[in-house]
Amino acid sequence: MSDLFSKTADEHDAGSLGQPLADRMRPVTLDEFYGQKHLLGEGKPLRRAIEQGKAHSMVFWGPPGTGKTTLARLISRTTDSHFIGLSAVMAGVKDIRASVAEARQYKEMSDRSTVLFLDEVHRFNKSQQDAFLPFVEDGTLTFIGATTENPSFELNNALLSRARVYVLKSLDESSLLEILQRALADQHRGLEAITADADALALIALAADGDARRALNLLEIAADLAMDGDDHGVIRIAHAEEVAQGSQRRFDKQGEYFYDQMSALHKSIRGTDPDASLYWLMRMLDGGCDPLYVARRMIRVASEDIGNADPRALRLCLDAWDVLKRLGSPEGELALAQAVVFLACAAKSNAVYIAAGLAAKDAKEFGSLEVPMHLRNAPTKLMQELGYGSAYRYAHDEEDGVAYGEQYFPDDMPERTYYHPVSRGLELKIGEKLAEIAKRNQRSKNRLEDVADKPQR
Repeated sequence: MSDLFSKTADEHDAGSLGQPLADRMRPVTLDEFYGQKHLLGEGKPLRRAIEQGKAHSMVFWGPPGTGKTTLARLISRTTDSHFIGLSAVMAGVKDIRASVAEARQYKEMSDRSTVLFLDEVHRFNKSQQDAFLPFVEDGTLTFIGATTENPSFELNNALLSRARVYVLKSLDESSLLEILQRALADQHRGLEAITADADALALIALAADGDARRALNLLEIAADLAMDGDDHGVIRIAHAEEVAQGSQRRFDKQGEYFYDQMSALHKSIRGTDPDASLYWLMRMLDGGCDPLYVARRMIRVASEDIGNADPRALRLCLDAWDVLKRLGSPEGELALAQAVVFLACAAKSNAVYIAAGLAAKDAKEFGSLEVPMHLRNAPTKLMQELGYGSAYRYAHDEEDGVAYGEQYFPDDMPERTYYHPVSRGLELKIGEKLAEIAKRNQRSKNRLEDVADKPQR
């Protein structure tokens, strides 16, 4: 059977000048690997496993350009394993079967084990993920998956139970600078006859936003610009500014980073921090988030975390949404920023949110209880004869506009108190009013009970 890939892992990593710089500069040893100190620092379990040549099934979870594929190849090399790389974007069960056959062939011919690296593993459905589990179990394959999505949401429990998850972090600017400098200094795999000013490299590292692959791609483009101009192969700040122009921050409209940033925005508002709230808002807008989505989420925040403590919050969010739809950017985004600051500074209450949840729970638990007769509408004579609306007390005709002591819950259901206003904002006044109504309700009920207990003459 022919190999699925014509190059070995070593040949691939060594690269050639015809390959993109990011591919040529892929680390081939741990000493060339930058970042991920929490996993690869001295004495860390993953580093020890690599150094000792011991492979186990694992999943690398992290942003693009953090070294997931490179680590898989390093593990394959240090364990003297045959390497098979697949992408879940293009591969299917047929490719897995072919990989298993190839792994068995290499085992018979050379007694070498096989590392199966599956990039974008989260794109495999359940049946596809299940397809290679038996071969992980029997040792035919050592499975290494890579994903930018949260494995707990995207991968089967059966797969997660057989593979250890390692979380990779985006690279800091100092690590990116080291990678860029190594690419300029490496005479075999790097950029020949190219140098760069320090401020230009710093800008490229910043624009890369934690992604080593992006940093090297930007460096390669800047080098082409430097060679074409009058700078004689020196990357200047002007070249860096040109390649960095329009570079957006890391953001995934449907992925983990999207929900993490939205969570940070929501919690900053809840924590009454207008500055952090504005930061996360602008991070999301800078990354390409649809501002209308943020506006919808702010409406949720206005009800969930502010509620009746300041009812103006909901109205302001609706106004910001309307401005976004009518005027677009940048006017709409400024209106959204105004709403976010107001939400962050407003008095907070989740009393309505909690009350709605409690009421929903009772609605399910008690089922379809009958509406009390006195609360039913009676538009026809028959309904009136049946007692619909009988003895209903019209609140507007009562003292203070409240029918003290009236029963509004179903007859077979105990009274409940779901809504407990907080002592902040408008809910402070609402709470005082409801407390007074509760007292007078109780006095009214006590009088009715006293009358009922008196002997009839």
